[in-house]
Amino acid sequence: MSGYTEKLLLTYSHLNEDRIMKEFVAYIVKNLVDHPDKVKINEIGGTQTLIIELSVEKSDIGKIIGKKGKTINAIRTLLMSVASRNGIRVNLEILEENGKPAE
Repeated sequence: MSGYTEKLLLTYSHLNEDRIMKEFVAYIVKNLVDHPDKVKINEIGGTQTLIIELSVEKSDIGKIIGKKGKTINAIRTLLMSVASRNGIRVNLEILEENGKPAE
């Protein structure tokens, strides 16, 4: 296989993994919130790190974060587990209405 072909396969593989991670987060989050139609997920893929930005209705943010952050930490743990099996790192960020990460 040529180097170019290998690079294309790696790129396709990462795109597929990014899509899987995005769908995984979407499935979990949409089943937790009251407004699943307002869930927006954007992925920013790098070579070894994937950033997933999550935006939900303001009234649903508490459901995603959970008491003392337990729900979001559980989602992140599951996501990191799936990602590490695929050899990538992942970071899940919750965005506020202004598009900036929530504190």
